[in-house]
Amino acid sequence: MGYLDAIRDQTARALWEAENVLSCIPGALWEKEYCGIPLYKHVYHMLHSLDRWLINPERYEEPAFHTENLNNLDVPTAQALSRAEMEAYFAQVREKITAYLDALSEDELTQTPEGSAWTRFTLILAQHRHLHTHMGMLMGFIIAETGLWPRVLGLTGTPRERSGPEYM
Repeated sequence: MGYLDAIRDQTARALWEAENVLSCIPGALWEKEYCGIPLYKHVYHMLHSLDRWLINPERYEEPAFHTENLNNLDVPTAQALSRAEMEAYFAQVREKITAYLDALSEDELTQTPEGSAWTRFTLILAQHRHLHTHMGMLMGFIIAETGLWPRVLGLTGTPRERSGPEYM
């Protein structure tokens, strides 16, 4: 298995886990504030960063519903985001990232995308770190409120179709 194969595999696992965490958020928590910010904004911050930074932050277009500071966890905003909007956005992000990784070659991992200060490998690795930081926060909110632990795959679990939230 080459580096790119490992990246594709780990990304598929990470995206499955992110989708599962999102599905495990009870409706009653969607607008509840954590650190002064509604949970849905924490979700958007995580997805927006993944969308913007994994491929090339310098050649990025905001989603149509984005408004200034909507992704900024340090700035309260009035715009609410529905679960359906975030599920649709997640699906777009997953499709975009999967297509990008499928088209990427091993040699391109060490190249710098146009206008970027970082290699493709650095951008991918940095977003895996960022994604899991925020997924951990979301999981902590869920666990603290429900006592239920969203399922993760690790190295041996198999990403599969889900029919709803999965817990450990």
